[in-house]
Amino acid sequence: MGRDIAVRRLDLGHFLRPAAEADGSRPRVESALAYLVRHDRGLILFDTGIGRADAATEARHRPRRRPLPDALAAAGVSLGDIALVVNCHLHFDHCGGNPLLAGRPVLVQATELDAARRGDYTVDGLVDFPGAAYERLNGDAEIWPDVWVIATPGHTRGHQSLVVRRSDGDVVLAGQACDRASDFAAEHLAREAGSAGARGPLPTYRPWFDRLAEFDPQRVLFAHDCSVWEPATYAGR
Repeated sequence: MGRDIAVRRLDLGHFLRPAAEADGSRPRVESALAYLVRHDRGLILFDTGIGRADAATEARHRPRRRPLPDALAAAGVSLGDIALVVNCHLHFDHCGGNPLLAGRPVLVQATELDAARRGDYTVDGLVDFPGAAYERLNGDAEIWPDVWVIATPGHTRGHQSLVVRRSDGDVVLAGQACDRASDFAAEHLAREAGSAGARGPLPTYRPWFDRLAEFDPQRVLFAHDCSVWEPATYAGR
């Protein structure tokens, strides 16, 4: 099952997460990462970088942006080569390059788009702009052969991740389903312990971990962490 669909990480800059938004003790600088998926049908772009926000948000997060066209050029492609956009969610640090891709279908959970359009959620101009072409999803969907959108609510109610089914094991583009690989590992192990019949009380994990386990995740990649989760049995296939 699966095909050799290539996945390439794109570095789109970084920003400061204040202590109150991190673990409460100190601020943290986080990467803004997107992913280019090369499929038989064309190129999928998962997230598009950090958009321009209001002065207060800019001062709070102090983003340093790498222009999306530059990041794509380093991967040997251009904006015009992108066939499909998938945003994990519509906060300004994930959909900042969407207006550069006007006319391209943007796949997003209906819950997420509705929340973004109610205001006081993100930068409005990054959501509705000339040529915006949303395709609303309601839960999980196989969007192209061997490429699945999986609903992973938590960070936002409408958060989604992308699963790329490969012959050598599936790749999960988790977005901000978990902030860091270590957070993903902790919930994954909580599920494993419970499945193995460990005595409680045990840490909780989010229900969508059961859904991801139905695939064969061999690598999980994140929006704000360059670390990669791999199962303990991963043998570098």
